[in-house]
Amino acid sequence: MALSGRGLIETSALASFSSMPAHTLKARERVTLERVGIFADGVAVRRVGEETLKLARQFVDEVVLVSTDQICAAIQDIFEDTRAIAEPAGALAVAGIKYYVAREGLTDTTLVAVNSGANMNFDRLRHIAERADLGAQREALLAVEIPEQPGSFLKFCETLGARSVTEFNYRYESDARAQIFVGFALSGGRDERLAVIAALAGAGFPVTDMTDNEMAKLHVRYMVGGHARGIQNEKLYRFEFPERPGALLKFLRAIGSRWNISLFHYRNHGSDYGRVLTGIQVPPAERDEFLLHINDLHYAYTEETDNPAYRMFLGA
Repeated sequence: MALSGRGLIETSALASFSSMPAHTLKARERVTLERVGIFADGVAVRRVGEETLKLARQFVDEVVLVSTDQICAAIQDIFEDTRAIAEPAGALAVAGIKYYVAREGLTDTTLVAVNSGANMNFDRLRHIAERADLGAQREALLAVEIPEQPGSFLKFCETLGARSVTEFNYRYESDARAQIFVGFALSGGRDERLAVIAALAGAGFPVTDMTDNEMAKLHVRYMVGGHARGIQNEKLYRFEFPERPGALLKFLRAIGSRWNISLFHYRNHGSDYGRVLTGIQVPPAERDEFLLHINDLHYAYTEETDNPAYRMFLGA
């Protein structure tokens, strides 16, 4: 169950999973925290109540701490099982049980979680949807370095194999190497993530794991881009294609490797169509041939080279 300063622990004596200051039980006295996170606001207290501490000392076997991403994954688990949406504090006990089961390697065991609330708003729900797969180890985020040359994108995606790419961010920086921020779906959790990292490194792509990097998850994933100084003949297009496993790889194969991709942004939002924003270097003499090529792909597209947002924030 979730514990804060008082509440359920006063009427129940069960093993507890919470953000209640673990420092308090460890120190055997009430501890005041300097900072309290408000994501799970139902258990966000700076100082544990006197009666709560007294009962916790007597009846609580252990307090475990879980991350925000693990809480988001628990909210998704509850929704998929019951079609009810719990608030972060309400799902805290489920997150704790999942952590405890994984740590202890439990099987064929009956455990009970107390769902203590469902006070949810859409602003918070947006963050939860973004982070749930990371918390459940169903998504990995990597920063990968590839050669800045035509065909590198395609080779990189082929190394990922049939995995569903959830996010892909890139902007041209220099003629030597390109930095890509990529997310992809996992079915095998941490072991699969490590296997993919090893495969990419074996293919000659240096990799940095960003899955647990809070700054990368909160900020950098949204900031890849900017002006590419000195780049020539860049044209910007938005493409739409049917969203299904392998769709992004199929799109890159269709675009081909003749023209260099200098900007790429894709995020899977669970829609029926995938949407890609891409910059492609097309010399004037090859413009007509390029247009014939993308028309033959039968993907809906819009040229955005003259869009003021492109000129102000992304253009050369």
